[in-house]
Amino acid sequence: MTTYAHRTLLLALSVATVATTVTAAAPVARADAPGTNGPALTWRPCAEPGGLSGQECARLPVPLDYRDPDGPQIGLAVTRVRSERPAARRGTLLVIPGGPGGSGVRMLATKGPALRKAMAGAYDLVSFDPRGVGGSTRAGCELDPADRHLVTLRSWPGPDGEIGGNAARSRRIAEACRRHGGAVLRSFTTVNEARDIDRLRRALGEEKLSAWAHSYGTYVGAVYAQKYPQRTDRWVLDSSGDPDPARVGRGWLANTATGADDRFPDFAAWAADPARESEGLRLARRPADVRPLFLALAAKLDREPKGSSTPGVPLTGNRLRQALQDALESDGLFAEVARLIQQAQDPAAEPVLPDTLAGPLPDQDAAATMATVCNDVRWPASVPAHRRAVAADRARHPLTAGMPVNITPCGFWQAPAEPPTRITADGPSNILMVQNRRDPNTPYFGALKMRRSLGERARLLTLEHGGHGAYLANGPVCGDRTVTAFLTTGRRPQKDTRCAD
Repeated sequence: MTTYAHRTLLLALSVATVATTVTAAAPVARADAPGTNGPALTWRPCAEPGGLSGQECARLPVPLDYRDPDGPQIGLAVTRVRSERPAARRGTLLVIPGGPGGSGVRMLATKGPALRKAMAGAYDLVSFDPRGVGGSTRAGCELDPADRHLVTLRSWPGPDGEIGGNAARSRRIAEACRRHGGAVLRSFTTVNEARDIDRLRRALGEEKLSAWAHSYGTYVGAVYAQKYPQRTDRWVLDSSGDPDPARVGRGWLANTATGADDRFPDFAAWAADPARESEGLRLARRPADVRPLFLALAAKLDREPKGSSTPGVPLTGNRLRQALQDALESDGLFAEVARLIQQAQDPAAEPVLPDTLAGPLPDQDAAATMATVCNDVRWPASVPAHRRAVAADRARHPLTAGMPVNITPCGFWQAPAEPPTRITADGPSNILMVQNRRDPNTPYFGALKMRRSLGERARLLTLEHGGHGAYLANGPVCGDRTVTAFLTTGRRPQKDTRCAD
């Protein structure tokens, strides 16, 4: 899914004719479902100039360890924008960020204007920074700067596919996090985030929450809906991954190899379009020529890295591959990677690296991107097995060069404190999944596994589109229309459907 650094034909969907209304479902009794009493929140204005007017912020205390609820507490940064039409308000809509490592406070600030317009006063809009992120309690690993570059945290293999350096670095990172991260770092788990959300629900005084969950946040949202089904109202999962409890995190990363292959033709068509000529960004005359051009250039940079505008940080084959991975998230990023490809081809040019690749991540940000997926489930550690997997994956998916199945620090992490949550069909039928068919980060086939796990609880809206994140982002208008109608009126497609306009 996304990291911190990140981002056929079809039925024209008429919500009025193919939708049913989702109303409050009968509660599903669970012993662990608390009431609405919770810690008080003290709100203060925090709108930034030119930002979302009326935005407020507060700090929510949550237990470091829910097995000791009265023990040490940590704090979460939370934010809200209250409905401007109290008479139209029906509840609270929680925005669940992606990542791990994504900031909900930042997401609400950026997506809030469009979301507030779409909701038309139906909700107070609320979000939060998960443990380890932004304004919430954080932890670090005291990693060497060289180990905090995105292309080293992501375990891109060496030029010949060798992974010995990846294995050594992964051991080093895991040991540093064990020594320096402490109990706070160990508390960064998906199930704790779900518990934190319910603590937030109680603090808000809400019997139920509605939600818009994005990317990794869809797994958080699914876990919450599994643990607290009677606390969910209208639930949107936008860009979902495979929830297989044996492979969360590891499976999501492995699936990006296919995701890149599915999405790359969109970039190739864009890069070969004659319209790019006037922009100086046309890479080839035919879309079919863009892929071999890219692969040959990455291989050349493996052998001969090219100096960049950032001193001491050359453009390597792996930095070029990572730049492509990032750009596949949105058509709006295509120009940046096309420009980088052209600069790499020009002997006289000095490539300008994207900010995400020009230097190391801050230590606490690097820790947050790793800790949750490493804490959630046990990852395999066999170096020979990973070497074989990388060799096979490089042959099948040369765009990603074996990175998605390579060894990571998670292979050497401490054992999980509790097993991951299995997502099932038990619970109310109040979930709408929305998914781009050509999503590079959460590929469509993984979303289908989430859909099967949820059974009759969910309906899936497939969008014939490319990019990661559909609602109010990379999806077609019909997707936005359907999600908005579901959240504001409760009308949901009667069955799985698709659209493209």
